[in-house]
Amino acid sequence: MHGRELRGLLHPFLLLLIFERPGHGYDLIDRLRDLGLADVESGHVYRVLRGLERDRSLVSGWETAEAGPARRCYQLTAKGRDDLRSWTVQLAQLDQVIGACLRRSAGAFQRAHPGGADRYVAARP
Repeated sequence: MHGRELRGLLHPFLLLLIFERPGHGYDLIDRLRDLGLADVESGHVYRVLRGLERDRSLVSGWETAEAGPARRCYQLTAKGRDDLRSWTVQLAQLDQVIGACLRRSAGAFQRAHPGGADRYVAARP
């Protein structure tokens, strides 16, 4: 799946990653790739991070290392944890809708091609 399809879901993904472990932009982008968002645009990630900070879901501070430039490190706030809880409920509802769509499309493909496997039918429990 391409980054642009999941663009609206960067908010909960970033909140989750930062809840798991605070991080800086490049670290978060790498961790997003580990979640399957290989095509995410770094500029968009930084815009979302700034928006989450403006909304007070995140705070950031400059982290300096002995080698390399200073990096802005993001941490979740209490509001950010509440936002993540809210997103979790919304994502669970979205999961149910997507599951229903996948089951329905699997049934439609099976009715259209009885007995034949269709490569477009997604396997989902």
